[in-house]
Amino acid sequence: MNFGTPAFFGTGAYAAVVVFKALDAPLVVQIAAGAAMGGLLGFGVGIMTLRLRGIFFAIATVAVIFIMETLMINWRYVGGATGLQLQRPEAMAPFVTYTRMLFFTMTIMAIAAVGIARYVQTSWLGRGLRAVRDSEEAAEANGVPTLKLKLIACVVSGALMGAAGAPMPMYLSFIEPASTFSLNYAIGALAAAMIGGTIHWLGPVLGAILLASLQQIVTVTISGEVNVLIVGVLLVLFVVIAPEGVLGLFKRWLKPSSK
Repeated sequence: MNFGTPAFFGTGAYAAVVVFKALDAPLVVQIAAGAAMGGLLGFGVGIMTLRLRGIFFAIATVAVIFIMETLMINWRYVGGATGLQLQRPEAMAPFVTYTRMLFFTMTIMAIAAVGIARYVQTSWLGRGLRAVRDSEEAAEANGVPTLKLKLIACVVSGALMGAAGAPMPMYLSFIEPASTFSLNYAIGALAAAMIGGTIHWLGPVLGAILLASLQQIVTVTISGEVNVLIVGVLLVLFVVIAPEGVLGLFKRWLKPSSK
């Protein structure tokens, strides 16, 4: 289990800030820089930790978050511990505001990420990763390059998370280490996959839509502080009642009707 999502997300966000501040780079370049730095961090983390297994790997990924956060706290160029205020540039045509351009860009990025996930599932990479998931020892004994596959997975997922973090500084017009490297990102990413189900690429999409919608409703009607409670309750419920997620429930309901 990889809990290092905030490290890659935050690295992508700060990479975008650096290229914007140094080069006045447009949004697409910021996203490319975030993806590149996220993938590079994924490669480094993979090299150092992929021989670890179980709880030891999970602890190592959490440690990466605090390492990256400490580096940003002590880097004055990007604002250090107090953060950095950012001024949004003018929106590009045909968008009226920069925020609308950001939403359009993030929508395209989300669709691209799902497309990549589907490709991974149906390709040789996905077959190899399923073998590793079922039994890493058996897969390695049958000639599956387990370390290579896990390293590729780290690079691809790191690049996607870095790209996802890149638009955040411009969206908020501000960046600071504590919120950028928040563990809530890891909880949300893992919860979406577990709630939706990991047996198919569509599972995390359904989980993300369900979880994000519920969190927005709770934020508007009750309080934003209840969000973490909602995630925790849903995780407990799905782990106990439906360990295969929403997709697992659908499969269970369809089986009796097909007989």
